[in-house]
Amino acid sequence: MMKDKFLSDIQKIYDELTSRHKRLNSYFKLLHESHDEAQKLVDDFLEFVGLEKNSDSIMAALSRIVNLKEDFLEQVLVREGCESDEIITKKELAFDWVSDFYTKYHKSLLDWIEEKQLLTPFYRTILFGVHEIGLTLNDAQSKWTNHIIHTINANLLKKFNGDESKVLEYLHEFSLFDKDTFGIVGDRSYSALKENDDGSHSLHSYSEIFKTDIENTSRELNKLILKLSSLSDEVYDQKQEWIRYFNAINNAFCEKEIKNLLSKWQEVDIAWMSITTPIQVGHPLEYYEDHFRKAVALEWDVRIVNPKLQTSSQTRENIKGFTAELAKEIGGSAVKIAGNNILQADKTQLYIGQPMLYYAAELNGLFSAQVVPNDKTVSDKYGHKIFAYSDFVLASKLAKPIMRLSVEIMGEEFVRKSRDFAKNSSSLWYEIYDISTIGHEFGHILWLEGDTEGAMNKSGQFKNIEEFKATAGGLMAFFHNEKEYLKEYIIDDVVARSIGLMAWREVGEVLPYYCEGLIHLDILFDSGVVDFKKEIVIDYSKYEDMKKAYKECYKNLATHYVNKCDASEFLYQYAQKIGGVYLPKNEKIKEFVEYYYARYKEIGQQSIVLE
Repeated sequence: MMKDKFLSDIQKIYDELTSRHKRLNSYFKLLHESHDEAQKLVDDFLEFVGLEKNSDSIMAALSRIVNLKEDFLEQVLVREGCESDEIITKKELAFDWVSDFYTKYHKSLLDWIEEKQLLTPFYRTILFGVHEIGLTLNDAQSKWTNHIIHTINANLLKKFNGDESKVLEYLHEFSLFDKDTFGIVGDRSYSALKENDDGSHSLHSYSEIFKTDIENTSRELNKLILKLSSLSDEVYDQKQEWIRYFNAINNAFCEKEIKNLLSKWQEVDIAWMSITTPIQVGHPLEYYEDHFRKAVALEWDVRIVNPKLQTSSQTRENIKGFTAELAKEIGGSAVKIAGNNILQADKTQLYIGQPMLYYAAELNGLFSAQVVPNDKTVSDKYGHKIFAYSDFVLASKLAKPIMRLSVEIMGEEFVRKSRDFAKNSSSLWYEIYDISTIGHEFGHILWLEGDTEGAMNKSGQFKNIEEFKATAGGLMAFFHNEKEYLKEYIIDDVVARSIGLMAWREVGEVLPYYCEGLIHLDILFDSGVVDFKKEIVIDYSKYEDMKKAYKECYKNLATHYVNKCDASEFLYQYAQKIGGVYLPKNEKIKEFVEYYYARYKEIGQQSIVLE
C-alpha cells in the first residue's frame, strides 16, 4: 500500500515536471509572437552576456536557456567578430546566468514537493540534499572548464602546434593518465594536470586542483548522510544502499592519491548499481570535452521514472539476437565477447523517465538517453543502467521552432511530414525512439572488453567511431526483426539525424556525433537512399541497398573492435582531416557537408513559420 502511494506521488511529480517543462518550452513562442515572461528573461540574459538584441541573438538566448545548448550562442558570437578569449568569457557569463536561473527553477519544484508532502521524508531529504550538493558543483564547473579545457589543454595544443597526436604521445611518454590498481592506464580520468615552472606537468586529484569547491561538496554530502542516518526508507528498504552510495561519492571526491582514484570511483559505480528506486541520482560518469585525458565531467542530477512507460522497450531482445548471429559470422573471439555482452544486456536496468534536477556540466546540455557506468570492471559484474527520456525529448521536439535551414536543406514537405509524425503519431514515434535512441544505448555495450578502448584509442579517435557503433547497433537490431510499417520512418530518422549532426563540427564536446554523421552520410549517399539536388532527395525504394550497406559496414566495424585495431583506421575510411576539420573523403558528400555548414553559419539561428 505504501509503495502504491509512493508511485502515485512519483506520477504527480512527473506530471508537474511535464507541465513546468511545457511552460519552459513555450518561451520559443517569443520568436514569432509576444511572450512577456520569455521576453523579460531573454532581455536580462542578453544584457548580462553583453549581446545586442536581434532575431539571431534571441534564438541563441532561448536555445541556451530552454535547451541548454551553446552552439547557437557560439555562432552568434563568432558572427559578432568576438575573439576566442571573448567567446570563452561570454560563454562563461551565459553559464552563470543559466546556473542562477535553474537554481531557482529547481528550488521552486522542491518547495512544491515539500508543500504537498509528496514521497516520504527519506526521499524528500535526498532531493533537497542533492540540490545543495549540486549548487557546490555549479560553482566548481566553471573552474573545471577553465583549468582543464581552456588552460591545460589549450596550452598543450599550443606547445605541439595543434598536433593532437603529439599531445597524446607526450601524455603517454610521461604517464600523465590515471591508472588502475594493476598499473593499467584507465580509459578516463578523475584528475587534472598542473603545469610546473619548468613546463612539465604533474597529476593532481580534483580535491587538490579544486580544493575549496570539493570541500564544499564534501560538507554537503556529509550533511545529507547525517540526515539520512536518522530516517528510514519504508518503501524500498534501500537506506543502507543510499548511504553507502553517498559515502562512496564523498570518499572519491576527497581522495588525493592518484593511484586510488579509479578504484574509488569504481566503488561509487558499484554502490550506485544496487539502487533500483524510481528516483535515481546521476554522478560524474562520462567525459565529453576533454579529448586528451578523458577527464570525467562534473555531472550531477536527479532522474525520475514515468511509471506508465517502464515496459515499453522491445530493443533488448533484438540487440541480443543480432549480436549472437553476427558473432558467429565473425568467428574467433567475437563469440566469447558477444556472449559476455549479451549477459550484460540481460543485467541492464532500463529507466524511462525524464531529468528532474540537474547541475554543473549538465547545464551545458542534457542527454536524450544514457548508458552507464562506463567502467568495464563494474559493468561486467553488475551490468548497466540505461536512462531514456522519450516523452521529455518528444515535448522538446514539438516545442522547438521550425528552422529556416531545415526547410531549405530537407524541403518543406519533409519538415511538415516530420512535425506531423511527432505530433499526431506519438505511439509510432516512441517505437522509432526505442530503435534509434534506446537501441543506441544498448549498442554502446557491444564488442567491448576491459582493454578495448585503451587499445583502440592510441590515436585519440575511439569516441569518434563509438557513437556510430552505438546508433548502427540500434539499426542492426531493427534489421534483425523488421517491422514493415516502420521502414520509411527509420530512413527519415537516420537521414535527419545524420544531416543535423553536420552543424556540430566545431563543437568539441560533441565532435564524436559529428563524426558519426559523416559515416552515416557515406552509407546513405553511396546506397542511393540520399541525394542532394538543391535540397535533400530521399529514395525509399533503396531501403534494401541501405540495409545491405549498413550490415557490411557494421560487420567491418565489429571485427575492428574484436581485433582491437586503432579507431583511426576505421574512421579514415570515411573521413579525412583538412585544416583541423574532419570532412568526408567522398567528394560529392564533402561538397554537400561544406555547403550545409556554410548555410548553417549564415542562417542557422533563423526560424520561420509554415502556414
